[in-house]
Amino acid sequence: MTDPLVRHVAQSTGLPPAVAARVVADVVAYYGETVEQFVRRRHAELRNRQHRNAEIWTAIAEELAARPFAAEALSERQLRRIVYG
Repeated sequence: MTDPLVRHVAQSTGLPPAVAARVVADVVAYYGETVEQFVRRRHAELRNRQHRNAEIWTAIAEELAARPFAAEALSERQLRRIVYG
């Protein structure tokens, strides 16, 4: 167990290292979704629960505002535009 986050989770929770590694991997995967993946997944989940699209779009917009997302791969030009406009 060399990952500092896994070690921290194992020590702070008392979980065995293998379980802590699985928990960390699950959380990283959950927050590793792109915006597009998240929107598609949540739309499908809410449709399966019989929500109407008007409700779904509102719920997804609220969830998006509070959720961190994995950064998309950016070209050097895109990175420069972020810095220099």
